[in-house]
Amino acid sequence: MTHRPSRVTGRAEDDPIVCRCEEVTLSEVVRAIRDGYDTLEELKRHLRVGMGPCQGRTCLPLLAHILSRETGRHLAEVMGEISVRPPLIPIPLDHWRGR
Repeated sequence: MTHRPSRVTGRAEDDPIVCRCEEVTLSEVVRAIRDGYDTLEELKRHLRVGMGPCQGRTCLPLLAHILSRETGRHLAEVMGEISVRPPLIPIPLDHWRGR
């Protein structure tokens, strides 16, 4: 079977996108895991998965399932490795008074 590139991305149509915000594909994730990035935090830093506008709401659960499948570890163990950090620093509401 030949791989036909998508007109939009130029990627093969049978290589699904795992992270839409950062356009990371399944093959990129699997390759990274096989290269030794075997935790969600490592994958996140290496591939920038979960760092786009959605902050991983869609891709991190998918990534966890892929990581679980590729490493043979339980999903609960894999999911326990992620730490979510908001991209903003909270500012007290008092700061905006008087402006």
